[in-house]
Amino acid sequence: MDFDLPPELAALQSTVRKLAQERIAPRAREIDLSEEYPQDLFDLFVQSGLTGLCIPTEYGGSGAGILGLALAMEEVAKYSNAASLMLLLTRLPTGSLLIAGSEEQKNKYVTPVATGAQRAAFGLSEAQAGSDVMGMRTRAVKDGDTWVLNGTKCWMSGVVQADWYCVFAKTGPANSRAHDSISVFIVERDSPGLSVGRIDKKMGVKGVDTGELILDDVRVPAENLVGEVGGFRTCMLGLNAMRPIVAARGIGLAEGALMYAVEYVKSREAFNKTVADMQGIQWKIAELATEIEAARLLTYRAAWMADRGQYTKEWVPYLSMCKYYATELAVKVSNHALQMLGAAGYMQDHPMELYYRDAKQLTIVEGTSQIQLGLIAKGVLDHDLWWD
Repeated sequence: MDFDLPPELAALQSTVRKLAQERIAPRAREIDLSEEYPQDLFDLFVQSGLTGLCIPTEYGGSGAGILGLALAMEEVAKYSNAASLMLLLTRLPTGSLLIAGSEEQKNKYVTPVATGAQRAAFGLSEAQAGSDVMGMRTRAVKDGDTWVLNGTKCWMSGVVQADWYCVFAKTGPANSRAHDSISVFIVERDSPGLSVGRIDKKMGVKGVDTGELILDDVRVPAENLVGEVGGFRTCMLGLNAMRPIVAARGIGLAEGALMYAVEYVKSREAFNKTVADMQGIQWKIAELATEIEAARLLTYRAAWMADRGQYTKEWVPYLSMCKYYATELAVKVSNHALQMLGAAGYMQDHPMELYYRDAKQLTIVEGTSQIQLGLIAKGVLDHDLWWD
């Protein structure tokens, strides 16, 4: 058992850490205040080869896998969760294609994402169908050599910037709750009838637009069906493999918040000593540092498993554990770190309130904490996770 990163991944981590410190940290507050898409950072990611990290070399990526992308996102998220979301969107929409797509689809749609020539977004949630995915109402009806899609997708990150969308729609009866009633389609941005609707006003993670995708009699070629009709379950494996990537955002945020708070309390004088001299503060720092390391071990293991293809049902508890634990930890650490700064932490003079606002999103996206707990519990009850 070797806990050291392979040399190539250690070098990647070091490179992205330096890039994040020098280029992303100075931009984090500006992105939050302006709410403008940081095209300069996207260009930086492209130039640095980060948009193809988790994409195999045969499709234009570097083949660093889920673990490689998680390592990069952890470093970026120490300073900006908005910037880390840009990297996440290189894997979320392409995951279904990598698992179930045809070679033609991978070459046409995944390769441009790897090279940075295109961007993509992921359309699963709807206003009445967030955690209850089977409640979706977007329909796809076969008409000759095309599918006709109608519906509205909500809370789609990167909706404004995307060149194509990975869209889930019902191909079975409208009231069916069977998994084989849902199929997945690649929908190009310039398709007639497709439009971007309302752009959401968010609590945090600003800069990368989140909003609605409206599909009004949008015709999609038959060859843009991902996998088979009713292939929802297969495509959802892509989400299972995403858990460590979201968890990495939580770890990075927690690390960034705690590091900033520690440096602050070491220099802040109170009661004739520094705040860092106080035992209560030291114990809290120790507690949070321990939990960050526990989250890191869960997440790195899960990323390693995902890269080995271990993202089917029997491995879900391990993947869900890292997402649940790391994202809830991000909320906890940002809360306590802000408290260590006192009134100063509540002000925009420091990044703590930004960390605090950004953290909560992580416990909701790509399966809420409650959904993850349900999946973990089911794994234990089914003995997928068992200890004898």
